[in-house]
Amino acid sequence: MSVNEELREHAEHAHDDFSRKAGAGMAIIAALLAVVAVYGHLTTTEELLAQQKASDQWAFFQAKSLRRYQSEVARDILKATPGERAQAASAKYDLNLAKYEREGEEIKEKAEELGKESDLSGRRALRLHVGEIFLEMAIVFSSLAILTRKHLFWYSGIASASIGTVISATSFLILH
Repeated sequence: MSVNEELREHAEHAHDDFSRKAGAGMAIIAALLAVVAVYGHLTTTEELLAQQKASDQWAFFQAKSLRRYQSEVARDILKATPGERAQAASAKYDLNLAKYEREGEEIKEKAEELGKESDLSGRRALRLHVGEIFLEMAIVFSSLAILTRKHLFWYSGIASASIGTVISATSFLILH
């Protein structure tokens, strides 16, 4: 077989119906993969950002707890000190104690809320990344189908793409 005849035969195979369908399907899968991958990365970033914010809130909570403890110590020392001025100053530290306890509880609630938000984003990101794996496998199967002209690879690609799409789509169903 001459080189020209071989090239013509390959060109005909490249333009047959199966190759066109598999190629078009592969393009659709690649586009879906791009969307899932980007959304997965954004969700991972949201997880890390919420985690960092929660960490900052816990540090703030610790600072408020330390201030509350210092106010307790100062109040106790002033209560043990005789005199009206010491008692008046002690009352000031009582007010500080109440303020730091209230603020500490608010900060603690916010830190816990951010922790839950981080966990939620983490579960969503995991689903998206697992879906991404199946979509990548679908592209590999589709490529093999075009190269080998075997329908089994094409059907495997369709199945893998379907599984990846379903897993990725369920990330939107995770509410808490």
